Amino acid sequence: MILSSFLLALAQLSDPRFRSVLWRGIGLTIALLAGIYAGLLWLIAALTAEPITLPGFGQITWLGDLLSWGSLGMMILLSVFLMVPVASAITSLFLDEVAQAVEDTHFPDLPPMPPIGFFEGLRDTISFLGLLIAANLLAFGVYAMLPFAAFFIFYALNGFLLGREYFQLAAMRRIGRVDARAMAKRHQGTIWIAGCLMAVPLSVPFINLLIPVLGAATFTHLFHKLNRW
Repeated sequence: MILSSFLLALAQLSDPRFRSVLWRGIGLTIALLAGIYAGLLWLIAALTAEPITLPGFGQITWLGDLLSWGSLGMMILLSVFLMVPVASAITSLFLDEVAQAVEDTHFPDLPPMPPIGFFEGLRDTISFLGLLIAANLLAFGVYAMLPFAAFFIFYALNGFLLGREYFQLAAMRRIGRVDARAMAKRHQGTIWIAGCLMAVPLSVPFINLLIPVLGAATFTHLFHKLNRW
């Protein structure tokens, strides 16, 4: 069921609506990460505006440069881990467009659905983004304590979060938020496996840019398959 859903999503990748969501998701992700880094540089500049004097060392004027270069390295490192959840969360803002493209092609007999309001979608996206970033940052402590299991923890964690959120977003278009959560709970094993399979290629450069859109389409197919049971 999961494989057939993915293959159907893959076959529709050339859909112009898929490509539109892809480019917007990439652009917003880069803009968000650049904005975070710019804010960090501003904070460093504000904190190191005045030279620091230490006994025995005198004035230290190079602290700002050290922190700026250090923050660049830290941002690059964090981007490796945060690109996955950030891109996935931002793409969820446009999930309604992907789901509609899937339904127009594969489920043309379904009644039309009014689009999800921008602010409702934005609220869900911000909530999902905050949860993903917080969970991944907290997981760094677990990685340090269990380095041998870090690989599995990363994919299990993100697979669970991505699968649950993407499925619920796809389902609530048709059956409402409450019933979508209940359905996700009933099929949580299948959804978790699908989420893990989505999370793994998210770590592969360039391919990971396609996965959020493919994931949105896959979970739309998966919802309709499970809803027919």
